[in-house]
Amino acid sequence: MDTALTLVDKLAENGSLSFREWVTLIDAQSEKLSFYVFEKARELQQAYYDNKIFIRGLIEFTNYCRNDCFYCGIRKSNQALRRYRLTKEEILLCCQNGYEHGFRTFVLQGGEDAYYTDARMIDIIAEIKSDFPDCAITLSIGEKSKESYQKFFDAGVSRYLLRHETFDSGHYQLLHPSNLKSQTRQQCLRDLRAIGYQTGCGFMVGSPYQTTEHLASDFLFIKELNPHMIGIGPFIPHHDTPFAEKNAGTLAQTLYLLGLLRIMCPKVLLPATTALGTIAENGRELGILAGANVIMPNLSPINHRKDYALYDNKLTSGAEAAEHIKDLKTRMQHIGYEIVTDRGDSLV
Repeated sequence: MDTALTLVDKLAENGSLSFREWVTLIDAQSEKLSFYVFEKARELQQAYYDNKIFIRGLIEFTNYCRNDCFYCGIRKSNQALRRYRLTKEEILLCCQNGYEHGFRTFVLQGGEDAYYTDARMIDIIAEIKSDFPDCAITLSIGEKSKESYQKFFDAGVSRYLLRHETFDSGHYQLLHPSNLKSQTRQQCLRDLRAIGYQTGCGFMVGSPYQTTEHLASDFLFIKELNPHMIGIGPFIPHHDTPFAEKNAGTLAQTLYLLGLLRIMCPKVLLPATTALGTIAENGRELGILAGANVIMPNLSPINHRKDYALYDNKLTSGAEAAEHIKDLKTRMQHIGYEIVTDRGDSLV
């Protein structure tokens, strides 16, 4: 315990640890140590962002995907899923609804769907920028060429979310078909960073075959990349995937790693993810108290929310829904935080 506390203090002071130190600290997780980590994380979170929680309006605009990732419910091979695509008009209606509720960032998330060509995406982006000039646009649509990323950036997209899932190439291949490579995904993140995006990466906690060494490599990669956003959440199995019978990641480990990420990257934007709220009723609140400062309520059309089924029992209602933003504000106030309606740009 004393060694772990020393490592937490070293991380807070220097912002970095060696690979072996990360392994030691991750393995040392305990209730007492977690409490210490959360305390440190909240101090840093409030030093840079006060008690502000930023909201992003999530628009899941397509659940078609060309990929066959073994953990994902919208994988290409899932024939049981009801597929959908939103029209430009439907996307703009989601934005209008979000704007009226105080959202100033829209996150367009979808599978890697070839229907949405660069030209179609740029058309959608241009309309959003024209109708909502004071809002930020975030894309989360997977691996693209650097040229495509540049086009989206030039059209007005300022943020891009692309989870690296796991840095270790061997582990990556256990989670993905052979045509997908960890090196490709990592290069995409470096391209996004080079272009000038506020870039977000992240990994699954407790994914199948994950080891402490894999997690240590994730922390080292994130430190090197120096992203503006980091999204992590527990692995949750989906019944129509090869990982249907695998164990889910735990709330305790996810919160602990969230706290460590805040200490390592004190200025980063750190979401309390939907997956956290899915595995625990108060998961979002616990995520905030562990150092997170972003929540992404769902702006997607209600009739399609259940179709964007990345994992089983994914939250689509209650405080997770944009139309219940008042409930979310109340829940945050109860733990001493305030929902704000500005763009919430990264300080990194």
